[in-house]
Amino acid sequence: MSTLILSLETSSPVCSVALHRDGQLLGQSELRLEKSHSSHLSLLIQQLLDNTNSTMQDLAAVAVSDGPGSYTGLRIGGAAAKGLCYALDIPLIAISTLQALAQQVAAYTVRAEDLLFCPMLDARRMEVYSALYTHDGREVLAPAPLILDSETLAEQLAHHRLLFFGNGAAKFAPLVNSANAGFLAAVEPSAIAVGTLAYQAFQRQDFRDVAYYEPFYLKEVHTTTPKSK
Repeated sequence: MSTLILSLETSSPVCSVALHRDGQLLGQSELRLEKSHSSHLSLLIQQLLDNTNSTMQDLAAVAVSDGPGSYTGLRIGGAAAKGLCYALDIPLIAISTLQALAQQVAAYTVRAEDLLFCPMLDARRMEVYSALYTHDGREVLAPAPLILDSETLAEQLAHHRLLFFGNGAAKFAPLVNSANAGFLAAVEPSAIAVGTLAYQAFQRQDFRDVAYYEPFYLKEVHTTTPKSK
């Protein structure tokens, strides 16, 4: 029996959905529109299912980008994934946003085994959410918030070739003076990479508790209360 997995990626301004059968991509759809996730995610999902002649009842699992990333985006994706899994009584799979981003770059990189992959997601000012991975997804440095300066990841750059990408990498580039640093532009999180890793997780039966799942925000969200007049 085939395994049909719907994947959701809402951690960035790009709202992305993908459908994989047994790890093979059937279709994907994305919308690059700021603050569109809450109003367009359900429509993207239904259009994708229609375009691939699939139904909700065909799904074996739903995968969601776990974070870090946009607090609001992660909340929307997590709530949608939980709702679908609860209604359909199917497993929920959560995939690290940074690991998925590294996977999608490594898959298209020549001699990827010679590099370490460093996704960077913008966390405002001179801070990013980042991690380090090998070409086959092994975690070298766990996801963490990094303050960017000329010494950031200096030890790793002294001994390895690192490839930086993601919407936070551009502000790091001017600070780096190392022949071991490479940068890729215009790399955004994609539900396709989430789905690729989700099939592996499905085979391992690596599922999350639908009732208690919360995205991996990495940092607490700070809110302010308007001053009373």
